[in-house]
Amino acid sequence: MAHDVGDPRGTGRFYDDLAATYDLVYADWDAGIARQAAALTPLIPPGSRVLDCACGIGTQAIGLGALGSTVVGSDLSPVAVARAAREAVARRVGLPVVAADMRALPFAAGSFDVVLAADNAVPHLLSAADLGAAAAEMRRVLRPGGRLVLSTRDYDAIRRDRPSSTAPQRNANGTVTFQLWRWNAEGTHYDLEHFQLEPRGDAWTTTVRRAAYWAVTRAELAASLSEAGFVDVTWPDTGFFQPVVTAVTPPRSAG
Repeated sequence: MAHDVGDPRGTGRFYDDLAATYDLVYADWDAGIARQAAALTPLIPPGSRVLDCACGIGTQAIGLGALGSTVVGSDLSPVAVARAAREAVARRVGLPVVAADMRALPFAAGSFDVVLAADNAVPHLLSAADLGAAAAEMRRVLRPGGRLVLSTRDYDAIRRDRPSSTAPQRNANGTVTFQLWRWNAEGTHYDLEHFQLEPRGDAWTTTVRRAAYWAVTRAELAASLSEAGFVDVTWPDTGFFQPVVTAVTPPRSAG
């Protein structure tokens, strides 16, 4: 298996290519935007300034902005953030965006109350060193007492089963999306082939995109967050479609 460890170009190309049709992964993207925001909002204190550092085309950022949060979006893919900005304008939601690697966030220390990275973005960091670098940057841009909110697939269960594919999903216009997974020998990482089949009259247009993931367990993720200086690492029950982990930065010490 060939991974772009320490090199974001492979992941960036994957999301550059997917940006135009990412919404077709959903049966109804706007309904998904609203549903995910409703699940995440209880984790975000009222009045928070939020950085969605893996905003993609804006699924979580737009939904949170529509519910009243002040959100800034960043993502490794410049094509994705450009679409996020357009989609936000179309829905009359304020969403400033910037293309940025979460391991080198272009924001001042203490700029945000909440940092969000949802929808299995963090597992694109393929090594403990890269995950630690991202966690350190997220902590840096959070104010003292700020909150981190991440979501990943349930890799504790997935690593036991090592599935080779995901079930096909079909949206309202007939587009079919599914994934094939190829695991390394240790069962810790997998290469993904992302298939989208779009109906074109009596034929189909098939697009295949490839990316790599670290199937990071809860213990591995918690260890990285703790090493970066986060405390109170917990997995709250939410209505979000993936397991969510939260953590906080230590409050400013008195004196």
